[in-house]
Amino acid sequence: MLKPRALREGDRIAVVAPASPFDRSLFDQGIVELRSLGLDPVFDEAVFDRNHYLAGSVANRAQAFESAWEDPRIAGLIAARGGYGSAQLLPLLDRNTVRRCPKVMLGSSDLTSLLSFLTLHCGVVGFHGPMVTTMAGGVLGYDQTSLVGHLMQERPYGDLVLDRVDVLKSGRASGPLFGGTLTQLVASLGTAFPFEPPPGFVLLLDDVGERPYRIDRMLTQLQQAGVLARASGVLCTEFLDCDEPGGIVTVRSVLASILDEVDGPVLFGIPTGHTGYPMVTLPLGVEVTVSTASKARVIVEEAAVI
Repeated sequence: MLKPRALREGDRIAVVAPASPFDRSLFDQGIVELRSLGLDPVFDEAVFDRNHYLAGSVANRAQAFESAWEDPRIAGLIAARGGYGSAQLLPLLDRNTVRRCPKVMLGSSDLTSLLSFLTLHCGVVGFHGPMVTTMAGGVLGYDQTSLVGHLMQERPYGDLVLDRVDVLKSGRASGPLFGGTLTQLVASLGTAFPFEPPPGFVLLLDDVGERPYRIDRMLTQLQQAGVLARASGVLCTEFLDCDEPGGIVTVRSVLASILDEVDGPVLFGIPTGHTGYPMVTLPLGVEVTVSTASKARVIVEEAAVI
């Protein structure tokens, strides 16, 4: 995996909108938060474009992403928000361009499509974490320690702080971390940009607002595509608003049942992606260890930046 240069105080970070439009007041608050970290967020007025549920045309969104990636004055990129639309960019992006100048790319939710492209199809480490609108709430919206630790420090992060994580299956596993929003992972199968991680990887799964039977259907598709058989362990987020009304069927029970076939540990409640807690940043494409020996632990074993 190619690793981007660590962000430093004063670095310019480009704000891009590969998916949906966003609330301007939340955007402005997030920009203030980025500046408080010592970064210099920059963006073009085209970031505010709207095309129904998209942040402008696919051609303009792809061009904005590649222009920021190729610009030597830009040290990293962060998504304005998720929503929908990132997968539309993939046929318009050049893998060699991405590999020539690895940079920090931070996002989650719909950005899973773009992060999987960067990590699995370009071989560049990506970062599953907050977006500009997420950061509007300051440290109530994102975990500053893990963001700074992964993006701005050239050493292995080590143990993540996991206070509210449940063990669905015990064990220990090590491998590169890949994954993101379940809906996006499944939607990639059968395309030119499939989610096909290597054997022994650790799978990150996230989603929001999907009923248990839909989670079951998507997990079954990953199972039948052979993805679960290659996973050495699984990190599930909180899967907010995914229980059946009345709690007759819980998403936790569905995850526990289907992921029991994974040959390693399965954790539930990792606070990243769609979370009710400050969002933790996780590096995709780097080695992690998952262990349940004494308590649920996720250890990032290698530096994500150089």
